[in-house]
Amino acid sequence: MRKIVCALVILIGFISCKNEKSSTSAEKQKTNTVPNIVIINFDDLGYGDVSFNGSKTIQTPNMDSLALNGVRFTNAYAASATCTPSRYSLLTGIYPWRKEKAKILPGNAPLLIDTSRVTLPKMLQNSGYTTGIVGKWHLGLGSGDINWNAQIQPGPNEVGFDYSYILAATQDRVPTVYIKNGYVVGLDKNDPIEVNYKENFEGEPTALSNPEMLKMKWEHGHNNSIVNGIPRIGFMKGGDTAKWNDEEMANVFLKEAQNYVKTNKKKPFFLYYALQQPHVPRTPNPKFVGTSGMGPRGDVIKEADWCIGEFIKTLKEEGVLENTLIVLTSDNGPVLNDGYYDDAVEKVGNHKPWGDFRGGKYSMYEAGTRVPFFTYWKGKIKPGVSNALFCQTDLFSSLAQLVKSNEKAKDSEALLPVLMGESTHGREQLTLQGSLGTFFRKGDWAMIPPSKGPKLFKNVNIESGASDKYQLYNLKEDIGEQNNLSEKYPDKLEELKKEYQNSLAE
Repeated sequence: MRKIVCALVILIGFISCKNEKSSTSAEKQKTNTVPNIVIINFDDLGYGDVSFNGSKTIQTPNMDSLALNGVRFTNAYAASATCTPSRYSLLTGIYPWRKEKAKILPGNAPLLIDTSRVTLPKMLQNSGYTTGIVGKWHLGLGSGDINWNAQIQPGPNEVGFDYSYILAATQDRVPTVYIKNGYVVGLDKNDPIEVNYKENFEGEPTALSNPEMLKMKWEHGHNNSIVNGIPRIGFMKGGDTAKWNDEEMANVFLKEAQNYVKTNKKKPFFLYYALQQPHVPRTPNPKFVGTSGMGPRGDVIKEADWCIGEFIKTLKEEGVLENTLIVLTSDNGPVLNDGYYDDAVEKVGNHKPWGDFRGGKYSMYEAGTRVPFFTYWKGKIKPGVSNALFCQTDLFSSLAQLVKSNEKAKDSEALLPVLMGESTHGREQLTLQGSLGTFFRKGDWAMIPPSKGPKLFKNVNIESGASDKYQLYNLKEDIGEQNNLSEKYPDKLEELKKEYQNSLAE
């Protein structure tokens, strides 16, 4: 009898052990099929600013290594030609023109995203991901007058990010401080921060009152408070111990991104790594000054490429690169002089930040919204080039497909096979936004409705796309949008006008 009992105990133990091993194996397999996700979003990087898109003047070897071993998209778009609306769309899956306040925000604007909305990071949270943002935010903070000296809510943490380390708006806007999980980093409570976008604080120097304090000369729009010798947009008082060092900003964000990976590598993580380059003011670290031969704008692109290389090293060292999907893109098209004299115009030479396209940042022409874009997942995505029509708005639903989430967003199309390079069947059409209005893409056609406003944004020397007539371009034959075909193809124009109006009414 004792032998029978012992045999049963051994048998049960064997079955239990086998089941435990099977369970562990199944859990490991499940973990391996759910990748970490990293979105790297540049600020004002043009389609032609990177060597993986053909630039011969600026070399970006670290980005090239990823792009040429992943899927490089030639027909991918930001939803808007400016930053705040573009970023709103990427995180919500909603066209920014549906949101009236989705414009370029001041640094003290309230949070633009409704905290009840399911965002990309919330969707991933609900699918078991830890979520983080490092870098530029520019989607507003708080719900009214912000007290910068206490916890600032709501913000990134209230719309789906477990961890946030950000600059509130842009590098050229106050407040010039980092904010970690709602708190200003390094703040001395005896030197409280005050911010105002309407009037200066008594006795505080500005670019107009104290030009002798400037180390960077402003050209337009940047003549308010001076921080680190750089004139900014908006007025700020106090917070001296918390103010950032502009030349160290890229390193600060890189280290935060690296630490986020190291801290969260044992579970699925999502990181939105929002680089500040090459937005103005362009302040490369001293070791990158002069490396491009094109002045600070070229230098900060080189610096950003180096940062990406260092970040990829960290993914390798922490053993997570092979299970990480990387998406790299830019929030809108390029601009040279955007408010400071920094030799961007004088030293551009033969370089074409806009590539073969017309326009640039702010514009309804192609260079305003057609941006660098690639996906990389070692061993999962085969190298290739895709001409599929894709928009950053589609990241929400495409990544939902990846993690098997049922969440949906109004304007986001589920195109995971396109992201993975398994299909070239992208979107049929897109309704995009420039500074002066919306415009339409379908197939090889671009249609720009009549709009009021200047044809040239003189401050930045970029064509707006405005006209008193409809514009119709066949991008397959005329990528530079030089030949308006609206009169030659009236039937095609009427077809697109109708579909464009239907998209606005949806």
